[in-house]
Amino acid sequence: MQLRASAIILSVRSHGEHGAIVRALTEEAGVVAGYVRGGHSRRLRPVLQPANAVTGEWRARSDEQLAGLTVELTDSRAPLYGEPLAAAALDWVTALSAAALPERHPYPRLFAALGAVIDAVDAAPAARGWAVALVRYELLILAELGFGLALDRCTVTGESEDLDFVSPKSGGAVSRAAATGYEARLLRLPAFLRGGGGEASWEDVIAGLAITGHFIARDLLTDRRAETLAARERLVERLKRAVA
Repeated sequence: MQLRASAIILSVRSHGEHGAIVRALTEEAGVVAGYVRGGHSRRLRPVLQPANAVTGEWRARSDEQLAGLTVELTDSRAPLYGEPLAAAALDWVTALSAAALPERHPYPRLFAALGAVIDAVDAAPAARGWAVALVRYELLILAELGFGLALDRCTVTGESEDLDFVSPKSGGAVSRAAATGYEARLLRLPAFLRGGGGEASWEDVIAGLAITGHFIARDLLTDRRAETLAARERLVERLKRAVA
């Protein structure tokens, strides 16, 4: 195996006394793991930061062998880790991608979308500019892995008007009329997820996160919930505090 590609670092795990196993998302090869010699050295620690953009070179004698990896930093996100809200967002999107995506399956749309979310966090660390993008990324990762939500028509009536709720069982939208008497059992569907224009309110963002969080926990992270979802819980709590 030999691969040279632009990549976004997703996770870094210590291996041995000095090395690190790094998982990174590439556009054409998907998630690729590699062993970085000296990965915990003073020189490489700032490079091997989740959310950093790098050029990686993977080399192995066979596709089954863990490749050796060398990296060149192309865009550092390290300054964002000094901002608690921005750091929580980067921790979550990279942890989600690392945990949910299988290795060596190409997901070019996710590669582009993850880069866009990280760029949005970089441009506006206070969250106003990236919270909606983060919700949309979560929806996309659900769809790309076969758990897409049907938010364009009512799952009960087939109508496309007055879609105010989402069924936590089916993942389909539910119209206001069809939801009558069952509102407490449903998730609220915010306007920005049903095609409504304008800027999303914080209440809409929190409602969107409630939808995606429910299905990510149920369908994607069933065997890794405690470890990975803790990053999301930290993010949501910080967003709620920012709203308050």
